[in-house]
Amino acid sequence: MRGPLPPHLGFETLAVHAGQEPDATTGAVTVPIHTASTFAQDGVGADRGFQYARTANPTRRALEQCLAALEGARFGYAFASGMAAADAVLRQLPAGTHLLINRDGYGGTYRLLTQVHRALSFDAIDLRDLDAVAGAWRPETAAVWVESPTNPSLDIVDVAAVAALAAERGARCVVDNTFATPYLQRPLALGASVVVHSTTKYLGGHSDVIGGFVAIDDPELAEAVRLTQVAAGAVPSPFDCFLVLRGVKTLAVRMERHCDSAQTIAEALAAHPAVAEVRYPGLPDHPGHALAARQMRRFGGMVACRLRGGGDAATAVAARARLFTLGESLGGVESLLAYPAAMSHAPLAGTPLAADPGLLRLSVGLEDPADLLEDLHQALARD
Repeated sequence: MRGPLPPHLGFETLAVHAGQEPDATTGAVTVPIHTASTFAQDGVGADRGFQYARTANPTRRALEQCLAALEGARFGYAFASGMAAADAVLRQLPAGTHLLINRDGYGGTYRLLTQVHRALSFDAIDLRDLDAVAGAWRPETAAVWVESPTNPSLDIVDVAAVAALAAERGARCVVDNTFATPYLQRPLALGASVVVHSTTKYLGGHSDVIGGFVAIDDPELAEAVRLTQVAAGAVPSPFDCFLVLRGVKTLAVRMERHCDSAQTIAEALAAHPAVAEVRYPGLPDHPGHALAARQMRRFGGMVACRLRGGGDAATAVAARARLFTLGESLGGVESLLAYPAAMSHAPLAGTPLAADPGLLRLSVGLEDPADLLEDLHQALARD
């Protein structure tokens, strides 16, 4: 067995080694998939750190230690999905409390708040506007739920400023870091209280697993989330943990390629006559470009564009695309094209928060960017 990892290791090193000691029995350098549901105990009240797989599992523990290290967190907990992770955090808010969320944000979060956590109230506002945040604040406001970049329009929120405002009022700042990943952005270092992830996306990175994660520094809150994880039992399988852990090893190199290709595609779309607007933080004319440059390492692999032809044009492009697969989710090695109005943001249909019908969201994958551009150009060509 090697000794403990030295402090101040680089991100790439932590991704490969944090929580991932060679197996003590065989020396295997890959964390084994421990499928056992129960573990033998040496005596009453004497175990080896594991009793029952819902409460703890060696493969899951390795994943939790690795992701916590990448987020710079003291504590980390893996869940069966990103929504299970979000649910575990929301359960820590007493009934009757109030949240502020992004006006532009994931439809699943809206559905969770309106259909599951009905004892909580919320307002969806533009979290980029600190005056609006302060103006919407209530005595019972307990948390601000931040996406940055937002889904699907890729707005950039000043995490440090929102976190400071929340802290001044004794509230939590929760950041959904799924789009950015800890490689591009570390919200806890910016003052956030909690970070949530859908590990289904970039962390897993291969469109073959569903999972979630919560990173926390505060011991009391961490213990409450851990209790929810154990008591409610929305935990990932050992195989799912293995898949995310495998994906994380290449996160840094994948994100570099995602960012390179997304920048190329965003610049090309910005010059296309069929495109009315491109939303990508890496473009100098993006309203949040300077802020993103400060709080992120790079600008991410997601691109949104609004077509001049509106909804009819957007659905036509979705039908004509060949390399960009029309599908839910994002962050995989393959490029995906989503129509948020009828897909990820369908729960918002008919509300003031509904997605623009002319908006397409691109998850730029690892294919040759020249091939991806060719595909977009043919899909955007008029009939």
